[in-house]
Amino acid sequence: MQNRPKYLSLIFFILLVFSHLDGYAQSKRQLELEERRRELQQEIRQITNLLFAGKKEKKSVVSVVEDLNYKISVRKNLMRITNQQANLLTREINSNQNEISKRRDKLKILKDDYGNMIVKSYKNRAAENKLMFLLSSSNFQQAYRRLQYIKQYADYQKQQAIIIKQETENLKRLNQDLLRQKREKQKLVAENKAAKASLDKELKAQQVLISSIQKNLSKFTAQIKSKQKESEKLDREIRKLIREAIAASNKKAGKSTKLATFSLTPEQKILAANFTTNKGKLPWPVASGVVKMRFGTNPSPIDPTIKIKSNGVRIATNKGEQVRAIFEGTVQGIMTPKNGNNAIMIRHGNYITVYKNLSKFYVNKGEKVSTKQVIGEVITNKTSGESILSFGIYKDSSIQNPSHWIYKL
Repeated sequence: MQNRPKYLSLIFFILLVFSHLDGYAQSKRQLELEERRRELQQEIRQITNLLFAGKKEKKSVVSVVEDLNYKISVRKNLMRITNQQANLLTREINSNQNEISKRRDKLKILKDDYGNMIVKSYKNRAAENKLMFLLSSSNFQQAYRRLQYIKQYADYQKQQAIIIKQETENLKRLNQDLLRQKREKQKLVAENKAAKASLDKELKAQQVLISSIQKNLSKFTAQIKSKQKESEKLDREIRKLIREAIAASNKKAGKSTKLATFSLTPEQKILAANFTTNKGKLPWPVASGVVKMRFGTNPSPIDPTIKIKSNGVRIATNKGEQVRAIFEGTVQGIMTPKNGNNAIMIRHGNYITVYKNLSKFYVNKGEKVSTKQVIGEVITNKTSGESILSFGIYKDSSIQNPSHWIYKL
């Protein structure tokens, strides 16, 4: 009897700790999924505002299909995340229901045990009984032990009452959590149902567009190839300017101009090191936008046999959106080709960031810039109404994936 209160308290504490640890792991995952779901919802809103709010009749069919494919992929991702949330909630609900059942059984045992003690205490409630119990001791030592027993028994009763109260509160909390989880699940299921309806409409619109394209596929394929050639031509010019800048830096340092890397001054080495340290944390080159095309080789949505190579990312943004330097550095060069695809190159030690499709420049060659300093404005296509910034990063003359450098790109 002496160790029973401590024993029950220890079991209660262990169960409580494990319950909290399991609940914490699930809650953390649920929070991560919820954050991702909100990001995707925001991305769909931005896609709608930036890519579908303008006059659709002005856009080329190819551009509309690209935008629609992008929106469909994001919506599918949103539905996948929402399903994961609903599945996790289902597991949490089942776990909570099992826990409630176990705690109800445990509470019943505790209450029965406590009730028996109260009945026994009531039968032996008279003070004379306790006094007689003490006086009937054969010696002082036995009397002391009996007194301790009476005290421990009273303490045990109090402890049982506390445990019952705690268990009752926990059961109440679990029931409240269960109701909340069921409401959340119903909400997620309803959201996914609405998302499915939107997805079906978008897939139907996609099929209609693809059917119209198939009738004159060679024409649209030629348009894609022509745009790809223009982009590759500008990329070659950028690589040429970077190689020239590398040769100039090596010549100034008294090294071979054939080296493929920049010769850096001590200050430039520090700048490059700081740029590297901020990998994955650098700001977006625009305050608002969505990535319409990612880095690497992407299959054309019109003709999968055609591969579109992207040396950077293409970000759809607002009309007249200001372009910002992602890190401090020096303006390496400004390009104004005949096709109007104006660009600014900024050097950060042995790194160079490139900002293409600008309508205005707010900096000059050789000028030092700071992080998030406005360097120009994105050009808006008069025909389609789109404002697309092409952004790239180079380490010496080696192309980098901007998604690895820019925060949540």
